[in-house]
Amino acid sequence: MNMIYSRLKIYVATSLITGCCLCFSGCEKDPDFPTTVTTKDGKVAIDIPPGGFQTPRCKVLSITPTLIKEGNYEMQWNIDDSIISSQEELEFIAIKPQKYTITLQATDENKQVSTLRFNITVNDEEKAYSPYITSVPEYKPAPGQFVNELPKYEEGDTQKAMNQKVLEAIGYNTRGMITLGGYGGYVICGFDHTIVNVPGEYDLKILGNAFYANSNPNPEASEKGGSCEPGIVMVAYDRNKNGVADDDEWYELAGSEYHKETTLKEYQITYYRPDEYHDPVEAPENEQSWNTDAEYIAWTDNRNAQGFMPKNVYHNQDYYPKWLEEDELSFRGTLLPNNAKDESGEGTYWVLYAYPWGYADNGLNTDETSNFKIEWAVDTSGNPVHLPGIDFVKIYTGVNQYCGWLGEMSTEVMGINDLHLLNN
Repeated sequence: MNMIYSRLKIYVATSLITGCCLCFSGCEKDPDFPTTVTTKDGKVAIDIPPGGFQTPRCKVLSITPTLIKEGNYEMQWNIDDSIISSQEELEFIAIKPQKYTITLQATDENKQVSTLRFNITVNDEEKAYSPYITSVPEYKPAPGQFVNELPKYEEGDTQKAMNQKVLEAIGYNTRGMITLGGYGGYVICGFDHTIVNVPGEYDLKILGNAFYANSNPNPEASEKGGSCEPGIVMVAYDRNKNGVADDDEWYELAGSEYHKETTLKEYQITYYRPDEYHDPVEAPENEQSWNTDAEYIAWTDNRNAQGFMPKNVYHNQDYYPKWLEEDELSFRGTLLPNNAKDESGEGTYWVLYAYPWGYADNGLNTDETSNFKIEWAVDTSGNPVHLPGIDFVKIYTGVNQYCGWLGEMSTEVMGINDLHLLNN
């Protein structure tokens, strides 16, 4: 076969000024090649596979036009009157199975517009998707009073084994619970589909164990509070389709505190494995003290601060993750301001206040405060980022604070729900 048919296209060049009409050219009918539709002065081209574009719902279909005539073009992709993308490459995804008519308008430097229309058929998936977590690629908590307990570490457990235990605890709507330990400790969760970014709507719910106090020694407190341990949420879209959340694919969901001066960016903390001297010891006879070891796990940060994570009388197991070989653990990210207050003034009644929105384990599971929008995503410079959807979610403890007998602030996670699949 002549090589000219090795890359057949749809060509368009409908000008707003000239009003050029589409002209259809014949092509050799071979099911192994795309079909061809051209215009007389073609500028833009798209390969149309035999049978047209088809994709399962909740999966991204990437379509890149070819510019036949060189130049700088502004791209606009529409469904009816709605703009769905202004990028050169269309990353199309839909929840509802049906046929969608896509219009591409490519505007050149002279403001002449080339227009192309084509269809995408969205089908049901072959196997029904789960609206819940289906994989845990990584679990790496910071030290904490529930570490090695939620989930339970057993002698000989590897990283892979602990990842599986986390999946068994919070995957598939099990609604068990895991701890992320102190600041920076994290879990990465995956799904069997891409969670769609629906503009203006909540896309996912993250379940934790936050609750509000029935009473507060401070009657003038204006914020909701009780046990709210905010975790920062990051999301990743698997753009290169390698099944892995690569480092350059992560974006933070900017919550209510993100742009405030009291929130620190690029914060880093390092924890140090305690030596044998810091084995569990019995609580003192006078149980007024909540410490069994006030200088248990040392830490330093990149703000010239240092301190210790104390061991309290209620949890005597090792706080440092026992399956990890490294003797130092470093975490980097956004640091939220402290949200816990000793409202008793005597260290007996701590209230952990909720932030308005945008953090895990920060509000009730039944409230909108546990819902999240993918459109909150920002890059490392704080610029908004448009993602067609997400394939992975990372949650890490966002506060570095110790609250007397309550111990360290530690985000807990019970599950993640795709709200679109649940609502449909």
